[in-house]
Amino acid sequence: MNNDQGATLVGAGIGLMMLLVFLCIGLAVYLFYCFCYKRICEKCGVIPGILIWIPIAQLVPLLQVAKMPIWMIILFLIPFVNLVVFVMMWVKICQARGKSGWLVVLFIVPIANLVLIPYLAFSE
Repeated sequence: MNNDQGATLVGAGIGLMMLLVFLCIGLAVYLFYCFCYKRICEKCGVIPGILIWIPIAQLVPLLQVAKMPIWMIILFLIPFVNLVVFVMMWVKICQARGKSGWLVVLFIVPIANLVLIPYLAFSE
C-alpha cells in the first residue's frame, strides 16, 4: 500500500467517524424533542402512547392536544399548506398549555425556536 492509499483510508475513516457522531447527535436531539412532545401531551391530558416516538404518527397526539381533527395530517404533506397548519396547531397547543398563542412567533427566531418546545414541555 502506498502513501496515497493510506491517506485515503485515513480520510475515509475520519469521515465515517464524523458521520457517526452527527447521527448520534441527531438521534439524541430527536429523542429529546419526542420526550418534550410526550410531556406536552401528558400535561394537556392526552396519553400519547407509542405514537409520539414515530415520526409522522407523532402528529396524532399533538393534533389531539390542539383539538384539531386527525385527518389534518394529510395537510402536512402539502407544501405551503403545511406551514399554515403547523402554525395553527402550535398556537392551539400553546393555548392548551395556558401560554400565549403568540409564542409561535419564536419559531421564526433562530435560537429561540429550539427553546420553545422544551419551554412548553417543562414550564408550569
